[in-house]
Amino acid sequence: MRFLALCCLALAAGASSAQPGDTLEKIRAAGSITIGHRDSSIPFSYVLGTGDEPVGFAIDICKEVASAIKSKLGVANLTVKYQTVTSQNRVPLVQNGTVDMECGSTTNSMARQQLVAFGPNYIVVGVSAAVKKSSGINSFADLAGKTIATTTGTTSIPLLRAYKKTDNVEVSEIYGKDHSDSFLLLASDRASAFVMDDVLLAGQIAASQAPAEYKILPEALRQEPYGIMFRKDDPKLKALVDATVTDLMKTGKIDAMYAKWFTSPIPPRNVNLQFPMSEATKALYRNPTDKGV
Repeated sequence: MRFLALCCLALAAGASSAQPGDTLEKIRAAGSITIGHRDSSIPFSYVLGTGDEPVGFAIDICKEVASAIKSKLGVANLTVKYQTVTSQNRVPLVQNGTVDMECGSTTNSMARQQLVAFGPNYIVVGVSAAVKKSSGINSFADLAGKTIATTTGTTSIPLLRAYKKTDNVEVSEIYGKDHSDSFLLLASDRASAFVMDDVLLAGQIAASQAPAEYKILPEALRQEPYGIMFRKDDPKLKALVDATVTDLMKTGKIDAMYAKWFTSPIPPRNVNLQFPMSEATKALYRNPTDKGV
């Protein structure tokens, strides 16, 4: 409740003290907001086809924020523009103002908080690995001597390297430019495993040609929270994002949004990820926080 109260107080204070140069004023002047999105972060932020607007759980949350921005600014029309970002360029594009919010599958980490700001965490995921069922791989220890795929610019890379060092597991690393590219390395047997956040692995498996051929290892290298990313030192935007996302949690609206993307059939193949809400995510919704890992 203290977090919610602080959010609302900051939002109310910002209503009467708008200063030129902040993100909300930038959006007001442009008549538009630019949302950074991923093209293959199923089910958070992805596109169904060339030229299509992105869809996903994170996109739906950011649409709520965009609606709140429109109401706060009191504008009749607010154009929502979308800009594709990658694991490598998402932070710089937020910092330089190319995108106003990044709505993808970005871990809220202490290291990233030195560069950008985050709204309340909206899910907790586990960093694990997808393998083929026929591979005989049942644990991270079984990856010794194998080639492992992961996506460039993600937190999975340092976690994998730390695991290798701690457990003396020798593996070769190969990198995909995005999650679909990394999964293709596994599907084509160029890699024996794809290390990534478990729910993203579930999304890639569900979208594959043969979902029954894959499994996700039960182990996790670390639990990580995701959040909406935006520029640092912008208290008015921070207050609005915090209040909007917190309200989704406190009213229970986010529960229906979660069910839509994680426990119901989703496009493009109408496969149900069957990824029920974890106790860690339920705890987030009861007590919203923007704490990073």
